[in-house]
Amino acid sequence: MSDLPYLRHYSDSLQQQVRQLLADNKLGTVLQQRYPEQGHPVQTDKALYELTMDLKRQWLKSSEPVSKVVFDPKIHIINNALGTHTQVSRVQGGKLKSKNEIRVAALLKQLPLPLLQMVVIHELAHLREKDHNKAFYKLCLHMEPAYHQLELDLRLYLTLLEQPGHTP
Repeated sequence: MSDLPYLRHYSDSLQQQVRQLLADNKLGTVLQQRYPEQGHPVQTDKALYELTMDLKRQWLKSSEPVSKVVFDPKIHIINNALGTHTQVSRVQGGKLKSKNEIRVAALLKQLPLPLLQMVVIHELAHLREKDHNKAFYKLCLHMEPAYHQLELDLRLYLTLLEQPGHTP
């Protein structure tokens, strides 16, 4: 297993740069310069739902509705990434009802808002594209042109948080 589990799919040269930043104790400084705003107002499930619905109205008006959006403290970051999108089916009155639910790792309450928005956009893209294919990432980039940079930065934050003595 890689010593940088969140970056294992990135190039060796990028991983080496991150190792050097960690060795020099500079990764936190780089991220702080990139995201100087500390904290954000999206701290409750209601605020997360409102953020998600605002983004959905802006980019995915005709997509399936989302019935539930919550912060989930149980999401295991490596196994489930940072969010999940599920379609829950229930029988109600003899009919099968299907609802879309989005769950986002509670850790994102503590990280910069653009990183939370990127995860929400990722999960919203699953309303149209179920798989992580070319069309999926094209949709993510349409909604957030800096999508790939934000994803990398989020992985860098997670890497930093795993270092002894670091907190968000």
